[in-house]
Amino acid sequence: MADNSKAEDTASDSVEAAKNGSDKKEKLADQVMQNPQVLAALQERLDNTALTPSSYIETLPKAVKRRIDALKQLQVKCAHIEAKFYEEVHDLERKYAALYQPLFDKRREFINGEAEPTDAESEWHSENEEEEKLAGDLKNVVVIEEKAEGEETNVKGIPDFWFTIFRNVDMLSELVQEYDEPILKHLQDIKVKFSEPGQPMSFSLEFHFGPNDYFSNSVLTKTYKMKSEPDKTDPFSFEGPEIVDCEGCTIDWKKGKNVTVKTIKKKQKHKGRGTVRTITKQVPNDSFFNFFSPIKVSGDGESLDEDSEFTLAADFEIGHFFRERIVPRAVLYFTGEAIEDDDNFEEGEEGEEEELEGEEEGEEEEDAESDPKV
Repeated sequence: MADNSKAEDTASDSVEAAKNGSDKKEKLADQVMQNPQVLAALQERLDNTALTPSSYIETLPKAVKRRIDALKQLQVKCAHIEAKFYEEVHDLERKYAALYQPLFDKRREFINGEAEPTDAESEWHSENEEEEKLAGDLKNVVVIEEKAEGEETNVKGIPDFWFTIFRNVDMLSELVQEYDEPILKHLQDIKVKFSEPGQPMSFSLEFHFGPNDYFSNSVLTKTYKMKSEPDKTDPFSFEGPEIVDCEGCTIDWKKGKNVTVKTIKKKQKHKGRGTVRTITKQVPNDSFFNFFSPIKVSGDGESLDEDSEFTLAADFEIGHFFRERIVPRAVLYFTGEAIEDDDNFEEGEEGEEEELEGEEEGEEEEDAESDPKV
């Protein structure tokens, strides 16, 4: 009997302890729920959950989800039509490239001094015409004085035209080393060639050089391969043609003139005899002309490391910039006008954003002043 009484007392104590523990938890929960910060955090979490598109889609009836899947099927078909549209755009680019080419040929002649523009061809009225006229008058005075001293200048074409563009454009100047500069001064023309009808979509950049002491090639080429079709695994990511690979060319460097490599001397010590010998070794060297030896995209689906992917993406961006901006508008990058336009456009975007932010802040301040609780 004593044992039964003891067991009953123990059970009673356990129930009482559990009840007290439960009461404490409820009181603690009540205290937490009365905390405004906790309530605000919970409400924010609920609001964010409610605004998530995927969570909303999950709540829809099965029949509605089925119709949404049908819309996605239509979207994929739209992407394939868009791909065909860009293929036709590429055909149009090829057609109009042929119309531009005679003008670009004449540009090359003027740059390299192969022809002189007529008075009609060289007539241009600029915004700063009066200032330029004054500067021209001063220059004429200097020229007259130089001629009077028996000094005559005979400048051919537009010296260092393409090299100056390389210096003016940050994206290109970052690639150019000091030892690249004398080579680039021999650059006479850059052309864009589009793939022929029926061939896979691509474009090539041709860099035409005059005779020089560095390599025997007259033309260096870089070809960019493109794809204009939605990805099977992610068709909704399609936004138009993208560069997927590129190929350079072999540069036939003259002896001792290859700027893409440098020779270093290294001492080696024989482990057994202890003798030391000096060996020479060629290692890669930073140079713009590495542009013609790009990283190859693996055809077996093997992924590149992060540095290689970054280098390849930068290469694609440079190729696209040559094609879309440098070649069509070369004179404006030579004078710097195109660069100023690019800078103004970027500054305009930032200024507009700052202005909008300022308006938002002003609205908040007005609201605060009109609220009697503040």
